[in-house]
This record gives sequence, structure tokens and C-alpha cells, in this order.
Amino acid sequence: MPRHRVSLSRRKFLGAAAVALGVPHIVPGNVLGADGAVPPSERIVLGGIGIGRRGTYDLGCFLEQPDVQFVAVCDVKEVRRKAVKEIADKKYGNNDCATYRDFRELLARDDIDAVLIATGPNWHATAAVYAAKAGKDIYCEKPCTKNISQSLILADTMRRTG
Repeated sequence: MPRHRVSLSRRKFLGAAAVALGVPHIVPGNVLGADGAVPPSERIVLGGIGIGRRGTYDLGCFLEQPDVQFVAVCDVKEVRRKAVKEIADKKYGNNDCATYRDFRELLARDDIDAVLIATGPNWHATAAVYAAKAGKDIYCEKPCTKNISQSLILADTMRRTG
């Protein structure tokens, strides 16, 4: 078998080695997924709408997933907003969880990929339609709709928005 000689000068080798050694110092390790951390590009950024008792249970399940980051909560009750914010901030060791009273403000955020909808059943379909129109993936507690009319509207919205 013939051998092919690779043309690599000392200068090219040292330049490539310097770049390879410098990357971890320029790019933070968490961006690269160092130490088992999920890089930001692989995370699902989640917001919650109507997080009461059942929603808090669901949220706990999501928070156990290393590839999910919960960043915002919306609830009409201030006590629930504060409680969920405290859970999220404690989980991540920061004070970054945003709170909203109007779910449309949460849905307007471009950084949120998906929403957990755990409102009272009368609001599930409305929140899901708005979320779909905002381009969000949806996890909705049951029942997703209360009647055939809501079901048809939600199904049509999902077909149109993908």
C-alpha cells in the first residue's frame, strides 16, 4: 500500500494546536456541553400558564429533565406566580424566572420554545390556540377542550400552524 506524505509545516501545526487549545478559554464550557451540561442550543425553553396544584406537579417533572429550562410563569393569582418563580429560581440558583399576569405577554417572548398549560379547564383551548399561533410547542393538561366547537377550532389552528 503506497504511503502518502502529508504536507504539514511546523508553522501550520503550531497554529492549529494553538487554536485547538484556545477554544475552551474563549468559548464557555457550558456552551459546549462540558461537564455533562446540556448546551443552550439543545435545551427546551419552557414557560408555564396557570400553574396551580396540578401544574406545579407537572412543572416538577419538567424541572427534572436536564434539557428543559423553565424561564417564565403566568398566573392570574399573584401567590401562585411567586411560588412558581421561587421554585424555578431555587432550581437554577438565580432570580431569572419572569412572571406575567397575561399569558399573551409570555407567548410574545421569542426565547420560549414551549408552554405548559395547566389553567382551569375553561381556559385550556384558548391558551392552546394562542400558543399555537405564537409558534410554541404545547403541553396541555386534560381536557384540552370543553366542547366540539373548541376542538374543531384547536384542530384547525394546529393544522395551520404546524
